[in-house]
Amino acid sequence: MRFADGDPLNRSRFPIDEWSLIETEFVETDMGRTETLFAVGNGYLGLRGNVEEGRDGHMHGTFINGFHETWPIRHAEEAFGFARVGQTIVNAPDAKIIRLYVDDEPLVLTEAELLSYERRLDFRLGALSRSIEWRTPAGKRVLITSRRMTSFTDRHLAVIDYEVELLDADAAVTVSSQILNRQDGRDEYRGGVLEAPGAFDPRKAEQFIDRVLQPRVTRDNDGRYILGYQCTNSGMTLAVGAEHSITTDNSFTETGAIGDDLAKHVYRVQAKQGMPIRITKTVSYHTARKVPARELVDRCDRTLDRAAELGVSELFTQQRAWLDDYWERTDVEIAEQPALQQATRWNLFQLAQATARTDGGGVAAKGVSGSGYGGHYFWDSEVYVLPFLTYTAPIVARNVLRFRHRMLEAARARALELNQRGALFPWRTINGQESSAYYAAGTAQYHIDADIAYALCQYVAATGDTDFLGRGAIDILVETARMWEDLGFWRSNADDVFHIHGVTGPDEYTTVVNDNLYTNVMARANLSAAALAIDNLQVHDAIAYHRLVERLGVTPGEVASWRRAAAHMHIPFDEQLGIHPQDSAFLQKELWDLENTPDDRRPLLLHYHPLVIYRFQVLKQADVVLALYLQGDRFTDAAKRANFEYYDPLTTGDSTLSAVVQSIIAAEVGYHELALRYFRAALFVDLADLHNNAADGVHVASTGGVWSTLVSGFGGFRDHNGVFTFDPRLPDAWQRLTFRLTLRGTRLRVDLKPDEITFTVEIGDEATMKVRGADYVVSPHSPVTVALDGQGPRLHGSPTMQDVAGSRRADGTLLTASIPALSLDTEDLETVIPID
Repeated sequence: MRFADGDPLNRSRFPIDEWSLIETEFVETDMGRTETLFAVGNGYLGLRGNVEEGRDGHMHGTFINGFHETWPIRHAEEAFGFARVGQTIVNAPDAKIIRLYVDDEPLVLTEAELLSYERRLDFRLGALSRSIEWRTPAGKRVLITSRRMTSFTDRHLAVIDYEVELLDADAAVTVSSQILNRQDGRDEYRGGVLEAPGAFDPRKAEQFIDRVLQPRVTRDNDGRYILGYQCTNSGMTLAVGAEHSITTDNSFTETGAIGDDLAKHVYRVQAKQGMPIRITKTVSYHTARKVPARELVDRCDRTLDRAAELGVSELFTQQRAWLDDYWERTDVEIAEQPALQQATRWNLFQLAQATARTDGGGVAAKGVSGSGYGGHYFWDSEVYVLPFLTYTAPIVARNVLRFRHRMLEAARARALELNQRGALFPWRTINGQESSAYYAAGTAQYHIDADIAYALCQYVAATGDTDFLGRGAIDILVETARMWEDLGFWRSNADDVFHIHGVTGPDEYTTVVNDNLYTNVMARANLSAAALAIDNLQVHDAIAYHRLVERLGVTPGEVASWRRAAAHMHIPFDEQLGIHPQDSAFLQKELWDLENTPDDRRPLLLHYHPLVIYRFQVLKQADVVLALYLQGDRFTDAAKRANFEYYDPLTTGDSTLSAVVQSIIAAEVGYHELALRYFRAALFVDLADLHNNAADGVHVASTGGVWSTLVSGFGGFRDHNGVFTFDPRLPDAWQRLTFRLTLRGTRLRVDLKPDEITFTVEIGDEATMKVRGADYVVSPHSPVTVALDGQGPRLHGSPTMQDVAGSRRADGTLLTASIPALSLDTEDLETVIPID
């Protein structure tokens, strides 16, 4: 794990503030990272942290959840069932732009003389503010302050305030506020990575060649401008509108212009020293799959009308009130750890920005902060984000699960295409169709079915919302169970055993294998949950049960077969090594010596052909270890420790999904120092750009995992089938950890100290839980404090490759560790094989 224990941030540039991320120096070389770190979003609409003046930038971006273009996937060698239609998020027209000229000199941050600079993302206000003092080439000092936000109370609305004040002289000031269609390359200032091919990186989004947004509407009316578009292939429509107002005692004139790809409103001001110019820009975005753009224009009008009636001050007040409620439900407090507290709240704030107003949409891997992974939805949502939502914002969790339910018909069609009964959810998608062109690390990850079923069952158990199942969500359990029963097969020796072959687990460095441990364990849970849900529905809601039978043709015999398959699921175990093999052939491979692999050859996927990686015992991310967490009640403490000690040295951490799970299990089995290091690695994934791709957007799953690491790792919280348990693992240096959980409508505050844990009901009725095996009931106004005898086992150091290498397989052969002898980058190949 390549992570130092010291503070990874330059604190002279990013000072510690527990409720804000602050930047005190503008640095051109890492604009991609800071554009992501200072992005604002609400789950539907996201504005990257580009400077308002609109010229300088790594990737100017405005993204709307689910707004995408489609394109044909062209495979070098075709085969039946390969994904056919790619989907990529569209960079929506950019309304952030406010260009500033003083005496006709433009403010260009990369060239300007800045006397002072501060940018602040305030987690309580939900706004990005900036204050700079600029000395113009003529020597005049100008103070520019701005703030922007995307509204949590009206998901279609964004607000930008921009104020200019001459400090020591008069000057002619021009402010040009614009809406620009950057997606189709109409910006003469456009530069950065979007125009130039970069190094190979499969994590980045595809780039369009042909025009994406076809103009449909242009309209201007007294400072309000609206542009409407339709995507060329997907047919999705969009309208964006902006309205302007100015407040100043200076004399000014204003003009406007509009075209297919650019609308601008220009103020020309005779600015006097000490007389500020304040321009307010309210912006609205609306999108749809089938609605004509002209109707979306009307919706933009209504949004802007409401904003005008409320006024900007009230909009920011509502934003603060929304966040006050958010932090009451979600805040995690780490006493006397200000740097960790700041980073934790940044991560939690990103969860709000990625999920709060999805309102029936999915949660993309990058939220609405960037174009990474093409804006696709993965299993990330269900395994890493849904737990946070389930226990802090159940209505949002329900909406995300409803989004998956609406994909069910497409999932049925995909299963049929792959000769399976039931439903197979796409590995990566926006519109419900599989968009993963590389099936081995994509479609073969059948475990996504079980991940979605797991998240659904976790939500129902934690909330008691059985009505959600009865209203149709149970169909997900039925169709995924059908898929598993059909995919697996029986083999008989002394006992009947159910196997699942030809799948890929979470570890994408090992593909298309038989009996992947994670897949089998999660499929077992999926089959059992489906059978139990139907039994419960039959008993408690006979009408919903009969509707289910009519709708899907479920029979008692079919349910019994699911239960039998679950009971006889093959769970691989190696007696010689005392661990669960990741799959049936995994232990036959030799070990990849990660400890001696040079840093410049990592991540492995950027430097080695997949076939090279597939031949070794090496993991992109936790696989068996993730199963130990999600299905922890099905493994003994000894098995958890043995498996963790075997697999941890083999795990590269090349995936940002890995550190959080490794931290949780490291804490549980006793590697407390290692757990804290993994937590810090997850905490600063984006803040310190530890994977060198923060420029592509926030790693939303990692931010959700940060919450789980705090609550489930150090807090020791588990929820297995609706039984809430606590077995804390507070780090040695921490004096107190406080978090909240909403359990069946009751919000519970948990205060953990080295020698005790206290439960307090903040809202709702009583809550029942176990602490290290003992039962407790917490009632309103009656907190419960439980004394703790330590914080679990304490093991020093960490498992190493030396602990694994030298072990012997069941056949007596020795496990050896090595590194592939030769690895070349593309440019190196040109010196070996000339490329014309």
